Amino acid sequence: MSPGVPSPPVTIRPAGSFDLALLAVLHAACFEERWDEAALASLLAMPGVHGLLAEAAEPLGFVLLRVAADEAEIISIGVHPAARRLGIGRRLLKAAEAAAAAAGAERLFLEVAADNFQALGLYSALGFTEIGRRAKYYRRIESAMDAHVLAKKIPLRQG
Repeated sequence: MSPGVPSPPVTIRPAGSFDLALLAVLHAACFEERWDEAALASLLAMPGVHGLLAEAAEPLGFVLLRVAADEAEIISIGVHPAARRLGIGRRLLKAAEAAAAAAGAERLFLEVAADNFQALGLYSALGFTEIGRRAKYYRRIESAMDAHVLAKKIPLRQG
């Protein structure tokens, strides 16, 4: 991701068990509390869980979501630090919303750290609104951070 160098087109594809190593590396690059391959394998094996991977010449980001009945939840979403501010998070969220809608979900939920202002701005721009908070939800090395609980109504898809 060098400035001034054209980047290849970004594609978003389903992620599965064959992507566990990539997902673990991406998760470690994005978060202090890392999920290893075993944790990701357990998660992806759960009913209703979908994984999506954004990549160009290399993996750039991921989203994991769970759909149950008419609700969906973003379990985790991350964009590699070198690929941030390029619209990849927006594309992953839209792809997750489409996957949730295709599975019959009518609302999409997520949690975000109260100090993650860039993500809060993106979620707000995409129509998410705050419906609650979880005190000290995110563990940090020396502290804990509250989470905003956000929700969005998924528009009905035609056809």
